Amino acid sequence: MSLKFAELSFDSQIIMSMSVMLVCGFATTRITQKFRLPDVTAYIITGILIGPFCLDLIPDKIISGMDFIADIALSFIAFSTGEYFKKSNMGKESGKILIITVFESVSAAVAVFAASFFVLKLRMDFSLILGALACATAPASTLMTIRQTHAKGDFVNILLQVVALDDVVGLVAYSAAIALTKAASGGQFQAGNAVIPILLNAAVFVLGSLFGFFMKLSIPKSSRDNRLIISVALLFTFCGICTALEVSPLLGCMSMGMVYVNTTGDCELFAQLNNFSPPILMLFFVRSGLNFDLSALFNAADSAGSTPLLSVGVTYFFARIAGKYAGAYAGCALTGKEASIRQNLGLALIPQAGVAIGLAALGARALGGENGKALETVILASSVLYELAGPACAKLSLYLSGAYAKERETKKYAK
Repeated sequence: MSLKFAELSFDSQIIMSMSVMLVCGFATTRITQKFRLPDVTAYIITGILIGPFCLDLIPDKIISGMDFIADIALSFIAFSTGEYFKKSNMGKESGKILIITVFESVSAAVAVFAASFFVLKLRMDFSLILGALACATAPASTLMTIRQTHAKGDFVNILLQVVALDDVVGLVAYSAAIALTKAASGGQFQAGNAVIPILLNAAVFVLGSLFGFFMKLSIPKSSRDNRLIISVALLFTFCGICTALEVSPLLGCMSMGMVYVNTTGDCELFAQLNNFSPPILMLFFVRSGLNFDLSALFNAADSAGSTPLLSVGVTYFFARIAGKYAGAYAGCALTGKEASIRQNLGLALIPQAGVAIGLAALGARALGGENGKALETVILASSVLYELAGPACAKLSLYLSGAYAKERETKKYAK
């Protein structure tokens, strides 16, 4: 950070930092689009370049003070995902979607746990939590890639429903892993350690449904401005409640969008919010890149023994990809999905960021000390890798499955 920037008032630093993040993020997309890379990849690269380990343009106190951006971004993404849970889209497919989700989530968890515990010889509690975190997928980058390519069709509907549901599975797996971890450290298993987080997330889901009904009653149909104001206010309110309860807003906002679209049939509001949210999502992904701690990767924690965290992160990265792809393929084969879906769904499930990072922060508090910091470092570092490679893989899967036409995107970039 330059001396002149450091001499600015704190308010000026906040405004200028957000300006730098937005301008640099947009500028980087001008380069990555030449290579047909998704915008999310550009945002992550931007964060790394302007972060502490490269140009150091953003003050540390600004980076640490922007935690709320992740919750707000997840709220908008989860609400938008709820649109794809319309009754007309689900129908008889809901059981098949659940089977696919369980297969790909559990396969990823088992693969990561086995690689961590049996291959790297990490501690049992550390390996359990890593395995649980492997279930989650990043809805933000997946949805932004779909928007960028204007992809449509059965593959997109299945993908978005699986992405939303595997975060539910991830929350349940995380709760179970934390319960087993506390049982191992305390010498006895307490059911409340597993049940309470699950009940809390269930309560948030119900509360989100109530917010969806309230949104239906509150939003006037005559004024676009008022519709946007009321919907954003409700999302911010719900996000604030979840933050106060220290629970992810993902499930609740998803249920809010699901209830709203099924009770009103109104898809225009989702399109309006999609036009409002891109700057927020850009800030979220750029900040993910800013948080990348390169030096920590070359250290080892107690849970890792003599194994550098870089090796743990790389193992986690590839084991999760293998588990996701194998599980998605097996689930699709079991439910009779066509080859284009079987062969490509696993590629689209690679991205991982917001939900895993949020759960890793909670897991770090459960492990405590250096092991907690190690868990966050591994998840954050691997999330950066996932968000660099994941959107490109997701885009490839959309193209190979026929969900979007290359000619359409070529025209888009030619404008």
